[in-house]
Amino acid sequence: MIADQFPWLTAIVLFPLLASFLIPLFPDKDGKVVRWYALGVGIADFVLMCLAFWQHYDASNASFQLVENYVWMPQLGLNWSVSVDGISAPLVLLAGFVTTLAIFSAWQVDRRPKLFYFLMLVLYSAQVGVFVAQDLLLFFIMWEVELIPVYLLVCIWGGQRRRYAATKFLIYTAAASIFILVAALGLGLYGGGNVTFDIAQLAHKEYPLTFQLVLYAGLLIAFGVKLAIFPLHTWLPDAHGEASSPVSMILAGVLLKMGGYGLIRLNLDILSDAHVYFAPILVILGVVNIIYGALNSFAQTNMKRRLAYSSISHMGFVLIGIASFTDLGINGAMLQMISHGLIASVLFFLAGVTYDRSHTMMMAEMGGIGQAMPKVFALFTMGAMASLALPGMSGFVGELSVFVGITTSDVYTTTFCTVTVFLAAVGVILTPIYLLSMLRQVFYGSGADLICDINNASIQNQEDEGTACFGTDCLLPTETVYTDARPREIFIAASFLVLIIGIGFYPKIAMQMYDATTVAVNTHVRQSYTIISQTNPRVYAGGLLNPQVNNTELTPVLGILQQS
Repeated sequence: MIADQFPWLTAIVLFPLLASFLIPLFPDKDGKVVRWYALGVGIADFVLMCLAFWQHYDASNASFQLVENYVWMPQLGLNWSVSVDGISAPLVLLAGFVTTLAIFSAWQVDRRPKLFYFLMLVLYSAQVGVFVAQDLLLFFIMWEVELIPVYLLVCIWGGQRRRYAATKFLIYTAAASIFILVAALGLGLYGGGNVTFDIAQLAHKEYPLTFQLVLYAGLLIAFGVKLAIFPLHTWLPDAHGEASSPVSMILAGVLLKMGGYGLIRLNLDILSDAHVYFAPILVILGVVNIIYGALNSFAQTNMKRRLAYSSISHMGFVLIGIASFTDLGINGAMLQMISHGLIASVLFFLAGVTYDRSHTMMMAEMGGIGQAMPKVFALFTMGAMASLALPGMSGFVGELSVFVGITTSDVYTTTFCTVTVFLAAVGVILTPIYLLSMLRQVFYGSGADLICDINNASIQNQEDEGTACFGTDCLLPTETVYTDARPREIFIAASFLVLIIGIGFYPKIAMQMYDATTVAVNTHVRQSYTIISQTNPRVYAGGLLNPQVNNTELTPVLGILQQS
């Protein structure tokens, strides 16, 4: 079979899933064989992604590529339809990269290792499936499948309140996903005639404004839960606080991005008329997320909960960029998702490394461990600098793009843009306060006892509610003193940091993948605004939006497409 005929995306999605079914056949009780197997599957699938995109993905083409469409359940109108474009391709690579390193970080899981790695590979497939699904029902199925392994990974390998956190996650996300199913059925069945759930075809349908507004509100709730938009965010700190480090890496690095992806793919691309009315609300919610997340992060005494609220704050920039009506703003939102996926993953990984040594997430009890673990301290500092958007790091480029995008938007009034930028800047100022405070509490001071009593039964993993599994090893290490980062841990952290710094110095590495597509999406949205502003010039007459808008921008950020 020649390369162009090879079902690349189907292979990428199904390979980890099919490989996971072989895990129960391994005669491996302690997990030494199965961990190598799972890591090999993850690496192989990531290499397959890179090969497929390197050979067959055209960054200058804004349309769907690597399209595969197979009839699956014709009675329901459900097809196995997968493809990628500039919005999904970088997120597919992000999912593969983060999940593979998360598997590597869980290198010494001794409790039910077969089940753990089985669930990690199933989660791998489901995540990629969400990003490549071209059929809206298939998108919903993948969205639901992803919930099951996350629930079990938190519930079995979590902390003392793991069942509460896992159940809360499941209730929030499963209940919210009902809106995705309702929207899929509404969009696919509307108007009668040929029933289709193909996202590309749905984007060309005409829907009444009221119908769009109702579906947009429902999808905003569904994706808002996953993106941790205030006030739908409360599951996230609990899940991160109880999940093991590898699971937290995936939660923050990939799962949050599904919400942002869904907003761009469905709310902007299909429901663009409704987006004109909801866009100011997204900007306001984004500002609230930035400030609320930063203030709550500063109030946390648990390291992982502080990082969780930091993620909530950073997702506010994604909302602002999506609602900016500018090429640069949407481009910045995409870069912020990629950047945060890398930064949050390395921070949660290093939090797990720290827990492996200290057996606590309470920062006040860790003070002084920087003396015993200078390598961990250095890596953690670099990750924190990236999170606070230090120039030269990827976080700086993403946030700056969003700021410039919303500032230069000709859709909003000058007053609205000024207030938005000012309030968002307050959140940016708070970020170094809580991050540097975390570094000071954890690595400086004298709160830590450098000798660990591993014979204390109260801190050992048990089969009951007291199970503790925050770190990379999931069982207490055997050494009785603090040890610095091992080569495996340095490699994992360095893999993230190299990309973070590389994108920071040369953002075109990432931006060229999606620039053409974000321009096409923004062009479509601005055309909707132009029509609405002409037919209803009093839209948002309270002064948030300008009644007129200039011609739709056609020149992308990196000049991949030129104005015709």
